[in-house]
Amino acid sequence: MPDTTARFVTRFAPSPTGYIHLGTAYAAIMAHRAARDAGGTFLLRIEDTDQTRCRPEFEDALYEDLAWLGIAWDGTPRRQSDHFDEYDAALQALVSRGLAYRCFMTRKDIAAAMAKYPERVAEGPDGPAWRGAPLPPETELALLAEGKPFAWRLSMDAAQATLGARFDTLTFTEQGAGPAGEQGEIRPTPAIFGDPVLARKDTGTSYHLACTHDDALQGITHVVRGADLFAATHLHRLLQELMGWPVPLYRHHGLILDEDGRKYSKRDRALTIRALREAGETPDSIRRTYLGL
Repeated sequence: MPDTTARFVTRFAPSPTGYIHLGTAYAAIMAHRAARDAGGTFLLRIEDTDQTRCRPEFEDALYEDLAWLGIAWDGTPRRQSDHFDEYDAALQALVSRGLAYRCFMTRKDIAAAMAKYPERVAEGPDGPAWRGAPLPPETELALLAEGKPFAWRLSMDAAQATLGARFDTLTFTEQGAGPAGEQGEIRPTPAIFGDPVLARKDTGTSYHLACTHDDALQGITHVVRGADLFAATHLHRLLQELMGWPVPLYRHHGLILDEDGRKYSKRDRALTIRALREAGETPDSIRRTYLGL
């Protein structure tokens, strides 16, 4: 575990699927401010594993908007799409230990199962919390021969069996606050995700696997991010334990909401930083008028 009392390393990790909006800018400013106030390091990570939605022009605009806002990062940004081989190696390490399995269930299959057995499939943070099991080898080989698509899922049952009593005693430290005000030492409940997807055919890795891998690789000591990602920490803590990765301190913050109480999205084109710049706003006016900083 990193010596978080001696240094402070955090990151801002956006996905370039559109121009950044007020909510994204707020998250960047909060992480940047935390690093600078601590005399620490602020890293920029481009989480562009979704190659169908992420675009180079949005990445270029991201750099431009952050610089315009006065947010300077340390070192060279890490682009996740350049490192699929590293995420696959992490996945295969889990597979080799019997902790991940191929799941051939489609979203339609899972929806049907939910309708038929609602008591067996709950709704989790990422959607239906499906829990399955590896298929018999001969069945799996036949499906692979047919070219049937599959996803790699983490087996929650296998994770629990591997960790034994440790599964129920994992903790992480929350220095900010979760959506319900959670603070201090938190005991995660990763089972709320069911058997989460670690990779798909069209996406070489999941957010959860790539994020925890990179936090460990980059020596992140403090994760500063929005409270909407608090639930993800429950699963991230489990992956850290299974992989022997260090555990950062977490500092979740509130979200910037629109007048209807909803968090901003990239569909709100009038409230992107680019649009506000073109409308004559300044970095100071955005901080003061829109972000309350």
